Amino acid sequence: MAAKQTEDAPSDTSNKDHGCGLIGSIRKFKPKEIFTWHLAKMLAMGQGLAGLICGTAITSQYLATNFHVNTPMLQSFLNYTLLCVTYTSMLLCRTGDENLLQILRRRWWKYFLLGLVDVEANYAVVKAYQYTTLTSVQLLDCFVIPVLMILSWWILKTCYRLVHYVAVCMCLLGVGTMVGADLLAGRDQGSTSNILLGDGLVLLSATLYAVSNVCQEYTVKNLSRVEFLGMIGLFSTLISTIQMVILEHHEVATIQWSWQVGLLFSGYALCMYVLYSCMPIVVKLTSATSVNLSLLTADLFSLFSGLFLFQYNFSGLYLVSLVVILVGFITFNAMPTDPTPSSSSIWEEGCYDNPTHSNIFKQEVEVKIPTEDEEDNKEESQMDEEKEKRRKRRKRGSKSSQSSGGGMGGVRHSTKM
Repeated sequence: MAAKQTEDAPSDTSNKDHGCGLIGSIRKFKPKEIFTWHLAKMLAMGQGLAGLICGTAITSQYLATNFHVNTPMLQSFLNYTLLCVTYTSMLLCRTGDENLLQILRRRWWKYFLLGLVDVEANYAVVKAYQYTTLTSVQLLDCFVIPVLMILSWWILKTCYRLVHYVAVCMCLLGVGTMVGADLLAGRDQGSTSNILLGDGLVLLSATLYAVSNVCQEYTVKNLSRVEFLGMIGLFSTLISTIQMVILEHHEVATIQWSWQVGLLFSGYALCMYVLYSCMPIVVKLTSATSVNLSLLTADLFSLFSGLFLFQYNFSGLYLVSLVVILVGFITFNAMPTDPTPSSSSIWEEGCYDNPTHSNIFKQEVEVKIPTEDEEDNKEESQMDEEKEKRRKRRKRGSKSSQSSGGGMGGVRHSTKM
């Protein structure tokens, strides 16, 4: 029994320490460190991107329903052309290693593959609506987030902690609430001609989007935003042109052009151009995963717009879904996903190469940088200590001289001291 009590003692102590650490973290919680101006700016910019996606959805909906125009490659071609004219021209005017020719000479094939991935991701998700339902597209499109987290962890060495996984689950719960509201409102639109093919296209599109976003984050954080957009615009324009001529030449030839159709095409191209131009800025400030979490509200914005434009039925679950997604986004950004652990956040769980040792030796380390006054005080204390040592040495030397000259009495006196 004594041995068993001895074995249980360390376990009780560790549990007590863990409980004290958790309580201490809760007591150290400071809302001002979480709800910062930077977080508000990221939230506003993310919702701005979601609004641009809403604009592309509305213009595409008008083209399909009112004018019977279904040309996703032509619409993408207009966006890529604008990117090419703007950013590829900027690269052409640069000198040195950032010149267009130098970039093409070093890594043209990488950008060609990236452009191919981006074009096919846009095409696959639009094509999926012809085979599966809107509910399936909305649900399976969230597959981009777990794939993106895996690729970020593997390629970018991003460190995710428990709070990030909880935040992602909250956002996905919000999407599920939105889909449930659609089903209750009778908005399960779309085709059911080949659900398996349609769902497969959605999953393929989500995977390609994740690859594109990870490459985008790496490029804008290590190279430049202009290089990424310029090379994407160049190669995606070429690829989309070839694909449009092969797959959509009949649809493009039968378009009944009018000023309304031209205005809708222009609105779609402008929204996509601004989205592609601004998204690398937000990705550089946060991460690709954070941006995709904020984009989950785009479908909700489309639904809110559809209440007035397409007479959709309103459901209170839409508001619940919006709140849940925004709370999940704020929770995700409450703690940075940097590879190096930060000691400033109360959510710190530890992210080290050896998780076993990190669990055993969890402790807080305080690093204090001395100020100038503290350094002066330290120097003065050191000088005082030196003076004190010298005084003692002089005193000890005088006493030893007295003991040598005074015989046994001096020895007896020094012994008492």
